Amino acid sequence: MASIRERKGSYQITVSCGYDVNGKKITETATYTPPSDLTPKKKEKAVQEFARQFEERIRNGFAMDGRHITLKEFTDRWLEEYAIANLEQTTVAKYREEIDGKIIPALGHLKLTEIRPHTVNSFLASLRSDNAKKGGGAYSRSTIKKAFAVLSSILKTAEQWEVIYSNPCQKVTVPAVPDIADNLKFFTPEQAILFLNFIDMPYSVSVSGHKRMDDTGKPYTVQDYTETRMIPTQFRVLYNLALFGGLRKGELLALQWSDVDWESKSISITKSAGVVNGTPVIKCPKTKTSKRIVCFPESVMKLLRQHYVEQTQTRLSVGDYWQNEGWLFTQSNGKRMDYSTPAHSFRDTLLRYNQNAAEPLPLIPFHGLRHTSATLLISSHQDIRTVSARLGHSQTSTTLNVYAHALKEADVQSANALESMLRKQA
Repeated sequence: MASIRERKGSYQITVSCGYDVNGKKITETATYTPPSDLTPKKKEKAVQEFARQFEERIRNGFAMDGRHITLKEFTDRWLEEYAIANLEQTTVAKYREEIDGKIIPALGHLKLTEIRPHTVNSFLASLRSDNAKKGGGAYSRSTIKKAFAVLSSILKTAEQWEVIYSNPCQKVTVPAVPDIADNLKFFTPEQAILFLNFIDMPYSVSVSGHKRMDDTGKPYTVQDYTETRMIPTQFRVLYNLALFGGLRKGELLALQWSDVDWESKSISITKSAGVVNGTPVIKCPKTKTSKRIVCFPESVMKLLRQHYVEQTQTRLSVGDYWQNEGWLFTQSNGKRMDYSTPAHSFRDTLLRYNQNAAEPLPLIPFHGLRHTSATLLISSHQDIRTVSARLGHSQTSTTLNVYAHALKEADVQSANALESMLRKQA
């Protein structure tokens, strides 16, 4: 049984954990201060309950000492003993996303007592950096606040369980970040046209001379030569779906041929690809409204048909090597395209264009194609609810906040158009 000792309004709980190799008794202690408004009887009951829970955790091998427990170790127990028991399943899933995607990779190795206010500040600053996301770019203020809230909840429980003396997040304020619109990178209409035209055109590649072997095993030398190539059809489709549909990278990589409705010229977005702890996964879309049907113009559907034909020919030619899971975007063996491939291929395409371009294209991230889609739709005076639904935003306010720059430009154009119309009639 745990021993309880009163000390000026608080209670010291001591649990015996046996003896070490030298015969010295091992104990774990915790201090508990019950709420001051409790009656003596309820106070005694609260102390007894805390002592019982403390002893149970110790018996289960969970030593309540923040000097020896890493954040990852504590978070695993927090999920098991608190979150799963007290929170909705959907909430736990969202917490896990923040924990696995942001918190543990940055702080999981630290002992709880090593996490100080300045540590939390550094963590938040890292989420605001240009390379915070795997595809490039900083997280929005709302996303940073979400990660901070989860971390604070974990450390608040650690404080309540007497693992640490205080929650360092209480001394930290989530700093203001520039409006997300200031961080957006996208193509102008003219740049988007240049990009689309370029990916449909053949390009030349210089190949240096090198040694080869003929059929008889005799070596010979190949001189320098120039080779004409085309960007693979699946990448042209990838870029077009991102630009015309405003789809996220994860949504694109999770697409299967069964999601395509050829008759209605639309694609159903029902899932998203991602990476958790280095392992590729398929998960639910970002929000409930991310599940949607997006229509595409005939030119994009024609290119998609070409991709289907070419992929089918490849599948038949390689036989059993192809692992047929029905993905739109694949590796050479039919497996789903790697999560990092779109960003790398898109950057390579932009660099290739800029090699000989009089006016280079900006090196926007792959996600910039989604921003380009939204910006061009708003600038062309499309209804904001339609744009928001097409992007899969949970609220139109998200679209309004993110793309304020495009709305402002559209408003200026509207004012000028109205002036032109009224002045002509005056």
